[in-house]
Amino acid sequence: MEGKEVQCLQREAVLSNRESLRAIRELLLANVVMAAEIPAPTGSEGLLTRFLSDRFTEAGLTDIANDQAGNIAAVLPGQDRSRNLLVAAHVDKVWPDSEDHTVSVGVGSMRGRGIADNSLGVAVLATLPLILERLSIALDANLILLGTTRSFGRGDLAGMRFFLENTDQKIDGALCVEGMNLGRLSFSSLGMARGEIVVELKGGSEDPDFANAGVIAVLQKALAGLLEFNRAHHPEVKILIGTVDSVSGYNVPPLLGKICFEIRSREAERVAEVERLVHALVERLQAPSDGAAVAVEIIARRVPGDLGEGHPLVKAARKTLEILEVEARPEPSISELAALLEAGIPSLTLGVAKGEGRHSPRETIQLDQMQDGLAQIVSVLQFMDSGGCD
Repeated sequence: MEGKEVQCLQREAVLSNRESLRAIRELLLANVVMAAEIPAPTGSEGLLTRFLSDRFTEAGLTDIANDQAGNIAAVLPGQDRSRNLLVAAHVDKVWPDSEDHTVSVGVGSMRGRGIADNSLGVAVLATLPLILERLSIALDANLILLGTTRSFGRGDLAGMRFFLENTDQKIDGALCVEGMNLGRLSFSSLGMARGEIVVELKGGSEDPDFANAGVIAVLQKALAGLLEFNRAHHPEVKILIGTVDSVSGYNVPPLLGKICFEIRSREAERVAEVERLVHALVERLQAPSDGAAVAVEIIARRVPGDLGEGHPLVKAARKTLEILEVEARPEPSISELAALLEAGIPSLTLGVAKGEGRHSPRETIQLDQMQDGLAQIVSVLQFMDSGGCD
């Protein structure tokens, strides 16, 4: 068959799948709400993995099991079972279980803590067996569905790392599903060092800055140093500052404070270079700070990886988005994709819906193009099943 005819058939299949997926919209949204309203802070994801286990059981999947890292996995057996594909979504959220996880449903949108990162991704994982059934798609390869734990913060991708180190199945290709944003196309990972600078005031200092501002005086100097490193090494290196914490009252100088930061670069050497500068900065702050203890701890790392712009899997994902008239937005990742690429597995991270307010109480997903996100995942999965990762 001529190449132009093949492309036409592919286009018709992708668009047909998108239309057919409207029929299961309500079920997917119900799974989104249930997944979003179950607390799953990093390290305490058991209630949400139980939700996934129940959905996998209802779908008739095999080999449903939790591993020692708390991951939940199940298998949709393929027709010849000679190959294994993986679809994964991290289940943990940045929010403690004490926060309100109620979902608000509006006209064309849903809002709630963690709904985009990553309750929608979890809901897609829960619904994917039914999606394939409704589309009458029977894969040749075994499909492993995996909900991973301990993605954020000190978790350091512990769930995905444990799975890859302990599975006895060869993974031929993988997709990571993130709730937001539709059009996201991640096929590379950044080098990264995630750390915390902790300042504790022991007392006894006569420094007026300490007397009036407590550890804030030292945190201010640390922040100034980090921002200076950011300016000096931009754009090859980025230093992201996520949290500055020194809780106290209006008139009581805090005795304990913390800065959470990440150093990111496409080059591992640049990450290591800036990490050394941060350690030197902390040593300088410690020396003159009479009565203050300053320390830095690196709690997570990533190594750079890149599947490559020209890889067939990347080209197939781009083509699918083009058919769906969704703008592809390549962006590197530091999430589960990093562990997969480090293990040498051809992998992508894809987003399902448009969203906003990530990691805020007003985190929101838009529902109008969700069928595009699902059709994209199905199309890329079919390409992988045809041997496109080989």
